Amino acid sequence: MQEFFKKYKKEAALLTGLLLCLFVFFVNPLGLAFKAKLVLSIAVLMISWWVLDAMPLAVVALLPLVLYPLLNINTIKETSKAYSDSIIYLFMGGFFIGMAIEKWNLHKRIALSIIKLTGTNGNNIILGFILSTGFLSMWLSNTATTMMMYPIAASVITVIGNHTNPGANIKNFSLTLMLSLAYASNFGGIATIIGTPPNVAYVRHLNEEFKHGIDFANWMLLCMPLAIILLLALYLIMVKWLYPNHLAHSVDGKNFINAELKEMGRLSRQEKRVLIVFCSTAFLWITKDIINTSQKIIQLDDSIIALMGAISLFMIPSGRTKEDPDERLLEWSDTKKMAWGILLLFGGGIAMAKSLEDAKLIQDLGQYIAGFATNNLLLLIFLVTLVSVFLSEVMSNIAQVIVMAPVITALAVAMHINPLLLGIPMTLGASCASMMPMGTPPNAIVFASGHIKLNQMIKTGLVLNIVCIILITLFSWLLLPLIMPAF
Repeated sequence: MQEFFKKYKKEAALLTGLLLCLFVFFVNPLGLAFKAKLVLSIAVLMISWWVLDAMPLAVVALLPLVLYPLLNINTIKETSKAYSDSIIYLFMGGFFIGMAIEKWNLHKRIALSIIKLTGTNGNNIILGFILSTGFLSMWLSNTATTMMMYPIAASVITVIGNHTNPGANIKNFSLTLMLSLAYASNFGGIATIIGTPPNVAYVRHLNEEFKHGIDFANWMLLCMPLAIILLLALYLIMVKWLYPNHLAHSVDGKNFINAELKEMGRLSRQEKRVLIVFCSTAFLWITKDIINTSQKIIQLDDSIIALMGAISLFMIPSGRTKEDPDERLLEWSDTKKMAWGILLLFGGGIAMAKSLEDAKLIQDLGQYIAGFATNNLLLLIFLVTLVSVFLSEVMSNIAQVIVMAPVITALAVAMHINPLLLGIPMTLGASCASMMPMGTPPNAIVFASGHIKLNQMIKTGLVLNIVCIILITLFSWLLLPLIMPAF
């Protein structure tokens, strides 16, 4: 029997997803209207096939292009817009920059230098990446942060993998380092208002609803300690519990790193040029808000900046040889390594999320939460955080905040409680999705590395989701009334 199921694993996964889809549609346990239950059924089908690995993830992501027009949910013209969303071009630009860094071995030099500073102990390397990634994400877009750190982490894995001690688990080290990049970017971003788009979206809602938002310093007083605790919890959970790597300090590894850096010599002309593009892109990501507010001629965003950097790589000569003056830092033949599937995966996730919004399932969810409203404030904060964290696994976190913020605010006002007590945990929870690749852009980026299986991300993400829900609930219940003003 076991051999039978092993042989027909894909068929069983396809059938299971289809049965779950039909169950939601015909039984309609939530009592939804026709279009809403149709949209939810397709969402269940896609998520179940993603989780059960019934087909390649990118192929499942194409389902909206077929099913939405066929079932009159939306036209193919409207549905296909999700597959060219601006966030996808941010990925594309970032991937091109990463490929150039890898092509000219700049990533190897940076990785060797990082390991020289942290030592070859696996836990130290992971802690170093968690803290540096988390700190950067407090001030940069979490997506841009992951884009910058990803090629460096990939090179560290390669270098360390070639010099491990007996008994070391390089698979656990690789998995932990990649997952930590995404999760540290997500958790670090909640520390400041500008750290992640959902925070900005919620403050914008408060400005519109109450004519004043939240002071930058007050947000940091509440959320900075929470972010730091989440980053430390991430380290302990990953290396001490779920994925111990037993990667000890290696004298041979240290000698090898010193020898490699010596052999690489000074920065080559190609490395310098790629480094200039990389640093210029990072500088624009950091300063884009200052540039946009200081003048009105040009307006930058993360996607435009990423594409500017990517396009420049195809324009700048490599300068490697005088015999081939036409060679550029990137040639189109280099893009065969591009993770095109992840772009389709994210497009499918955006299309599914938009259909859930258009069917007003999010508003229905807000009313459902209201049905559980009690005088127990702790329970209500917990419920809002729980729903927000798990909902963000299947839809854009910024779209989720935009749609849910008015619902949560109306609920709080009706109950005569400070709207921030429910709104802030809802906003923070939207940035903590850890189970699915499409939960946040950083999740999607590291999933494309090939070091992570979907079931590993789901298992790890579930643990971290539970930790996030508990900590966000407690911080909001205990500290928020002491720090944030009553609205």
